[in-house]
This record gives sequence, C-alpha cells and structure tokens, in this order.
Amino acid sequence: MLLKIADRIKYAREKNALTQTNLARKMSVTRSSVNAWEMGISIPSTEKLAQLSDILNVSADYLLGITNDEAVLLTDLSEEEKSVVYNLINILKNK
Repeated sequence: MLLKIADRIKYAREKNALTQTNLARKMSVTRSSVNAWEMGISIPSTEKLAQLSDILNVSADYLLGITNDEAVLLTDLSEEEKSVVYNLINILKNK
C-alpha cells in the first residue's frame, strides 16, 4: 500500500510516541500545522521536512514516499550503543 506524506508523518510520529503537540513544540510550529500535515491539507516546507526527518528518525525520502525503507539514525549514539542496536536487529531477524 502506498502511503501519502500525511500518512507517513503520522505513522512516524506515533512510532516515536509523540503527540501532535509534542512534535509541534519540538519544531516551533503550531499543533494545527502538524494536524494539517497529517490530514493532507498542507505539506511541510523543505526546511520543516528536513527537521521532521531528523526528529522522527526517518529519511526525507521515506516521508516523501520515494522509499519504503524505514531507518533508525545512529549518528548520536556511541559505538557501544550502536553495537547494542546491531545485535538487537540480528536477534530479531533470526526469530
């Protein structure tokens, strides 16, 4: 199923356990702006799209529907924390 940007924003927000209000605060926008994005009434600017992808730990390509690959950004993690993430992924793949 192809998801629209509105659906992907909502899905990623919920996966990150954020309310619309929480996300709006992190982005310095109104809750109604986030709601409008999720309802497909408007779309985020390029700047806000980049900010969304960073906050929601997904790529802009994912939000735009260019790819279905979900990613977890490990940039801010230590090498030890990255190792834990990779080990967990391997455990889950082998289930």
